[in-house]
Amino acid sequence: MKVNKIIIMGAAGRDFHNFNTYFRGNPAYRVAAFTATQIPDIEGRLYPPGLAGKDYPEGIPIYAEEELPALIKEHDADQVVFAYSDISHAEIMHKASLVLACGADFRLMGPKTTMLRSKRKVVAITAVRTGGGKSQTTRYIAEILAGAGHKVAVIRHPMPYGDLEKQVAMRFADYADLDRFECTIEEREEFEPHIDQGIVVYAGVDYELILRQAEEEADVILWDGGNNDLPFYWPDLYFVIVDPHRAGHETGYHPGETNLRLADVAIINKVDTADPAEVETVQKAIAVNNPTAEIILTNSPITVEQPELVQGKKVLVVEDGPTLTHGGMAYGAATLAAQKLGAGELIDPRPYAVGSIRNTFAQYTHLEKLLPAMGYGATQIKELEQTINSSPAETVLIGTPIDLRRIMTLEKPAVRVKYALEEIGTPQLAALLQEKLR
Repeated sequence: MKVNKIIIMGAAGRDFHNFNTYFRGNPAYRVAAFTATQIPDIEGRLYPPGLAGKDYPEGIPIYAEEELPALIKEHDADQVVFAYSDISHAEIMHKASLVLACGADFRLMGPKTTMLRSKRKVVAITAVRTGGGKSQTTRYIAEILAGAGHKVAVIRHPMPYGDLEKQVAMRFADYADLDRFECTIEEREEFEPHIDQGIVVYAGVDYELILRQAEEEADVILWDGGNNDLPFYWPDLYFVIVDPHRAGHETGYHPGETNLRLADVAIINKVDTADPAEVETVQKAIAVNNPTAEIILTNSPITVEQPELVQGKKVLVVEDGPTLTHGGMAYGAATLAAQKLGAGELIDPRPYAVGSIRNTFAQYTHLEKLLPAMGYGATQIKELEQTINSSPAETVLIGTPIDLRRIMTLEKPAVRVKYALEEIGTPQLAALLQEKLR
């Protein structure tokens, strides 16, 4: 039997899941390497032998994606599997063209080979782009389910940027768990709000092991997606969030368009701050690409503590990192809040950026008068802190889902921006959930 030599292109998430569910222990394939991108400093590691299985006693090396052509040649790779998310259709075809020019097949893996079955009901929250509003939607739906008497466990899309063997299957029930697993800013942004609601969160590397553990304490599994990736589990109810601030993107990015086509329900979020014409544009796109999907319109209301510290002040806006970087947004909730409250000036953080924060601005040139909350490790968190404290801001406006003051020392007054989900008109989600999960 021919053994196909494989390289998996990833970003420390979907790539590991595809390996675990399909390639690990599969005699028809030999995975020679992973490549990594999107997230700083995740290459140069090893997918450890304990996770890779008996066929990989030395583990599997992880390289920077820039090394892909050389890796294809070195290993005489037969296939390159693409396994990360939120990438334009044009860009993914450029990568496919590169792989084909190197002589290998280019492969995308779908639900039949990567989605796991649960013995519990599964509700999946996905999106067409990063930053559409998955987090507040997941919290809103978790609150509905818990209020209806369900025992809910949230399983979050992976963010294993540390020691993979220590992050195989993590359970978060309180803040002490966040400290114990040395969570990054990105992880805390996703986990803390669920913990505040009294909802247990799971995440890690091996999502079959995670699922089986969560099934023991919950009767509903709530999949909290990352970026615009597909769910790792077959859902009984499939939601997709569509963002009218980026009308047209719903059919321009992978695998967001797949989510749009598969979903039972499309939620058009941020209607309160969007151009009505753009809302109409995404409604038409949903009707064309998934005519059976139910459409629900929602607002993303923004609240600000101590708004008097914003009006007329020199304000440094700090927004959610992934939304601004690979999500491609040039503003977020804190920017909208600063404009609404009449900030005197929005500080340009670029002259004060240090280390990897400076590198982030060099890579994402669309960012100007706002600071992405990059914090993928202790060093980067310190650099973010230094960038904030070096700026001449009178007020720091924090638009991240967590309070940055918990993990760094800010020398300036800081104000938090919070955002939630609000159904427009008669609430429909509670009845919909009850019907589908009956």
